[in-house]
Amino acid sequence: MSTSLLLNRKPRVLILSASSGAGHVRAGQALEKAFRAQAPCEVTHIDALQYVSKLFQGIYNKTYIRMVNRAPDLMGLLYDRTDRPWSQQRPRLAMDRLNTQPMIRMLKKMQPDLCVATHFLPAEILAWLIAKKKLRARHVITVTDYDVHAAWLCQTVDRYYVAIEESMEYLARIGVPREKLCVAGIPIDPLFAQPVSAAEARRKLGLGANEFVLLLSAGGYGIGPVEQLVSDLVESKKSWQIVAVAGKSEPLKQRLDALARHAGRTPSGSPRLMPVGFTTEMDQYLAAADLLIGKAGGLTTSEALARELPMVLIEPIPGQEERNADHLLEAGAAIRCNNLPAAAWKIAKLAEQPEKLAAMKRAARAMARPDAARLIAQDALELLHWNFQLLNEP
Repeated sequence: MSTSLLLNRKPRVLILSASSGAGHVRAGQALEKAFRAQAPCEVTHIDALQYVSKLFQGIYNKTYIRMVNRAPDLMGLLYDRTDRPWSQQRPRLAMDRLNTQPMIRMLKKMQPDLCVATHFLPAEILAWLIAKKKLRARHVITVTDYDVHAAWLCQTVDRYYVAIEESMEYLARIGVPREKLCVAGIPIDPLFAQPVSAAEARRKLGLGANEFVLLLSAGGYGIGPVEQLVSDLVESKKSWQIVAVAGKSEPLKQRLDALARHAGRTPSGSPRLMPVGFTTEMDQYLAAADLLIGKAGGLTTSEALARELPMVLIEPIPGQEERNADHLLEAGAAIRCNNLPAAAWKIAKLAEQPEKLAAMKRAARAMARPDAARLIAQDALELLHWNFQLLNEP
């Protein structure tokens, strides 16, 4: 029997992300698309940080970006010190409850049937409300990195969706029941499940047909040493074409535009440097590129894997990015540049090794899970149907 028949209405699906870094929101957006394509649901996607105190919001947004740019080692230290499974839940929950009263009121009023968290903050609040029987909902968590930090751990969870088998095994070994674990991958836009040829993408984006295309990504917030690296790549005078994505950082985009005016052209006449601001066409840029250069965020690297694109990881942020990088390096889908002054040289050496690039491409294909969002939506809805049946049994 269908859910709509059981309750005479569409099930309410609430996706909760958080805009502390762009990846959690992008994962939520991917899941929103997937749920809408799966079944007749009422799907709502909310940025949880819009329902917290202003001070708390500032800590999650501004402090995160400042630490990444100015004190990455401190961020890594905090990440490691707080990664103690099951040991700091009570004090963290007490602080988060104090600062998330608007979110708690919103959840009680909305009373969703299925809650999907792509960030640990709303996941924790949802788990507490369900444990206190203030919500009657299924609760699933989608982890947006390859490793699972202790902050993601909650007692009242129906399903954890993780990126790789190692993470599933880790959670099982620290006490999460195996029936609650599913290796689905990190949810990315369903567009990435659709094949796109490099030639077609290059025509659409105005890129040269025959150049070796380097794609540099600074992430959604323009984080990382992009400007210096672009300058070094331009000065190398190689025949490659450089596409540099500045994300939402308008100052970075302006500085890249200034570099582009003096970068010249490739032997075929294409612009050597093409700066790009915030874009909704990353699927096309990734399809067009021969090599991705950037940070080791879970969403960006998952998108690259879906496009079978080898990666060069530049100075991964200590903590989750370093752990993401470890998994990508182990799989053979990426190389790592820890020394920015030598990065352009190392990239040039890699570009001259077609056999190594081909092997990295094969490794990316083996690790890719482009259909993750659809699989998560499908599995979560099956949990929801079973829940409705239990609620309506006589």
